[in-house]
Parts: sequence; structure tokens; C-alpha cells
Amino acid sequence: MVFHPHTVQMRTTTQLGPVRLAASPTGLAGVWFEGQRHEPGPWLYGASAWPDTPGHPVLQEAALQLHQYFAGERVHFDLPLDLSGGTPFQQSVWHALLTIGRGATISYGALSQQLGIPRAVRALGAAVGRNPLSVVVPCHRVVGMDGSLTGYAGGLDRKRALLTLENAQLAATSGTPYKNKGFA
Repeated sequence: MVFHPHTVQMRTTTQLGPVRLAASPTGLAGVWFEGQRHEPGPWLYGASAWPDTPGHPVLQEAALQLHQYFAGERVHFDLPLDLSGGTPFQQSVWHALLTIGRGATISYGALSQQLGIPRAVRALGAAVGRNPLSVVVPCHRVVGMDGSLTGYAGGLDRKRALLTLENAQLAATSGTPYKNKGFA
């Protein structure tokens, strides 16, 4: 990932733990649960960290909308997004994730079919895993072919909690989403 040199950040707390938000001059560039896989640690903590700017309007709005989402008051996020730090392939995958509706899940295989890259499931999975905008770009809605919970950088407990919050249908015995609803 490559981030804009004028990126700023702030910390907020959610029901699923502390979250770091980052914004560039063009929009929200990052949402990471603290300690999650692939978070850009050097830019979030320590001497080379992005400036902590809680008064930044995009960061304030992102924090507000996250709180509304977790309170069940928001279904869609309405924020300017900066996905420019990813490769063109990653960006295409992240844009596809934005079309998966609340309460819906889709398998990695079905998503690769939708994107016209049926033989690139692993590459697609890697791009989903590198999504810099957890929750806002809903990578948690992508599941295994059998509906099992797999591969969420924020942890499977958080993935399960997000899907439960969104009223995704859950399998009676495993607590995992089972119905591939595709794109909304």
C-alpha cells in the first residue's frame, strides 16, 4: 500500500474495539482495528506516525458514521473514499466489495466469477485481505464457498459480530453465514 504523504489519522472506539481512521486530502484512506493484520503500523504509531488530527472533517464524519453503523442506525456509509493506495487489481476488488449489500454474503469464488476472473480466486482473496477500509468497504461479507467464515484481517470473531449486526443469515449449527446472496 502507498499512502498520500499528507495523510492524517485519529483513534476512535467501537463495540468491537479501538479503531484507527486515516484520511488523505481526497478521502477516507484507512479503517483498521488496532493490531489487525496488514495495518500500516509505522504510520499509525511511533516517531514516523501520521499526525493525529481528530478535528479533520473526513475523520470526524467517518467516526460518526461508524458509531451510527454499530448502533444499527446506518446501513450505508456516505464518505469520500481514497482507494488509490492499492494496485489497479486491488482497487477493482475493493470497488466490487462496495456493491455487496448489508446482510448479504458472497463466496470468494462467486465474487471472482462476478469480476470475470474465475481462475484468480487466491489473488482476489489476497486483495480482499489487504482492504484498507475495514467495515466501510465490507470485506467481512466475503465467505468461504461453503459459507464458512474465513480470512478476516480483523479476526473471525469480529467478522462474525459484523455479520450478526447486519442480520446476515446464520447457519443454525455453526453460527456462520450460509446463504450466498450475491450482490445487492
